[in-house]
Amino acid sequence: QVQLVESGGGLVQAGGSLRLSCAASGRTFSSPTMAWFRESPGKEREFVAAINRSGSTYYEDSVKGRFTISRDNAKSTVFLQMNSLKIEDTAVYYCAAGSVPFLSGLLHSQELYYYWGQGTQVTVSS
Repeated sequence: QVQLVESGGGLVQAGGSLRLSCAASGRTFSSPTMAWFRESPGKEREFVAAINRSGSTYYEDSVKGRFTISRDNAKSTVFLQMNSLKIEDTAVYYCAAGSVPFLSGLLHSQELYYYWGQGTQVTVSS
């Protein structure tokens, strides 16, 4: 059975930090590309960051310099370290996996990701 399970969300004050984890089971972690997306109330789900099996990373402009994506292939886990959090980072964060070519124009395309987690809520307060 293929599963992605996110954890680490919560309530944090603006300027604070959180670390999200995505534990993968089954065939998902053999997927070349792992990514994080987020969905805020009233907004469409948007791309946040991606990482391939060799560790190359790509970020949405709004999180560059604040968020760091990493993966531990031995533990089948992907992480999203979020620093200097802003109120506008409030969203449900989803982990995704798929054989997505590591090209900026394609990494944003949700339909290319085969597997999705259930999401974890991140709330940033003032």
